[in-house]
Amino acid sequence: MTADDTPWLSPDERGAWLAVAALMVRLPAALDIQLERDAGLSMFEYMVLSVLSEEPDRTMRMSDIATFASSSLSRLSHTAKRLEKAGYLTRQQVPGGGRRTDATLTDAGYEKVLAAAPAHVREVRRLLVDVLDPGEIDVLSRIGRKVVRAIDPDDDACGEVC
Repeated sequence: MTADDTPWLSPDERGAWLAVAALMVRLPAALDIQLERDAGLSMFEYMVLSVLSEEPDRTMRMSDIATFASSSLSRLSHTAKRLEKAGYLTRQQVPGGGRRTDATLTDAGYEKVLAAAPAHVREVRRLLVDVLDPGEIDVLSRIGRKVVRAIDPDDDACGEVC
């Protein structure tokens, strides 16, 4: 594609893109600050503990956690090592071929995520949910699902929600 046939954004499209770009940068940073302040966890650490807490046996394959969190296995491994050292999860090699590892949320990890959740949910409400009306929540949900599917049509990281 040459510069002459670049599909430049219209003023309305550019405005929407800049608003979304600001949201993508500022919302995670604000939630990270709240979680660090109130729970001593990064947003990424909270996501790892949270996804494990929702599994019936509190166990999940590391590669599945990485997919859910849009993370590399290397980053997840470093984070899991810190969480393991803090007593919040354990890791076990899965028998068989390949290097597969399961992460399991400990009782202490479960208590940590339960303790962190109320303040985190209040902040999500304050920064996102409560500033939108119900129709906007529905539109935001549909937009989120469409964008996630455009990025990866096979991505089922958000399960039934997406």
